[in-house]
Amino acid sequence: MQKTAIITGILGQDGPYLAKLLLEKDYRVFGLMQRHSAPNFENTDWLGVTDKIEFVTGDMTDEGSLLHLVRSIRPAEVYNLAAQSFVGASWDLARVTTEVNSLGVLHLLNALKYHQPTGKFYQAATSEMFGNNHDNGVQTETTSFRPRSPYGISKVYAYWMTVNFRESFGMHTSNGILFNHESPIRGKEFVTRKISDAVAKIKLGLQDKIMLGNLDAKRDWGFAGDYVEAMWMMLQQPEGGDYLVATGEPHSIREFLDLAFKHVGIDDWSDLVGIDPRFKRPAEIHALKGSPQKATETLGWKPKVSFEELVAMMVDADLERQRVKAETPAFSVKAV
Repeated sequence: MQKTAIITGILGQDGPYLAKLLLEKDYRVFGLMQRHSAPNFENTDWLGVTDKIEFVTGDMTDEGSLLHLVRSIRPAEVYNLAAQSFVGASWDLARVTTEVNSLGVLHLLNALKYHQPTGKFYQAATSEMFGNNHDNGVQTETTSFRPRSPYGISKVYAYWMTVNFRESFGMHTSNGILFNHESPIRGKEFVTRKISDAVAKIKLGLQDKIMLGNLDAKRDWGFAGDYVEAMWMMLQQPEGGDYLVATGEPHSIREFLDLAFKHVGIDDWSDLVGIDPRFKRPAEIHALKGSPQKATETLGWKPKVSFEELVAMMVDADLERQRVKAETPAFSVKAV
């Protein structure tokens, strides 16, 4: 019997990769998106899945719309990827971040409890929940949370609510504590895509310089296509659980820059990068390094794409975008 899944946040980065994976496994995939007069399907188009997803509209801040969604579809699996996910903006958008990232999860869990209690639920948790806390330099599932942004705080609420529904009502709910994961369809507001896009433009003479914040911040970066496999694996387990998904290899923004520029033949980029204090966070997380041991041993998950391959993949994609843009004739309207 064909399984049915709902993916919230379908038009972001992870949603299209997850949809592609589920479709390949013969799922019927429903993608939740907000009502827009002109929705942006660029990411699902990039992966060739737009016409295979059944799009439905709803709002994570409106419990009624989520109750109706679950009641009408009765999904076997729900993957909650919807979020105000840009950490830097969460200080200015603290209320929206809380309403979507925290209360939205409660609304969705309640909808499952009332209308599809046997459905399995995945919550996209984040390494930002840890802040600078670690155990001997490494974060694990048992490392205590100490978030340093409204985004991280909102995700801690969602994490514990997911655990609470599992323990209180016996529901199959899982948290995926995903460390930073990137791809060619990452939003340009995120530093990795900002870099890959700028490096492509600088190489082609379309941009002179890139302005960034803290170049020494370190993150444990992986490929989004690998990480969505871990999401699916969690919901195939006999019981729900909480898993940390990471590569275990931290790299600095400076390293990302160096690899990106060298990939296009630029060894000395010191004059091509500037520092703008506006891009520094009020409270910085200095380094993140996760241990995926539980995910490896229990789920059988391992990352496939290396850091170097990820950087090259993103730069190549942005070079291709610029090439296509240059070859596409500008649209003009003649006066009549």
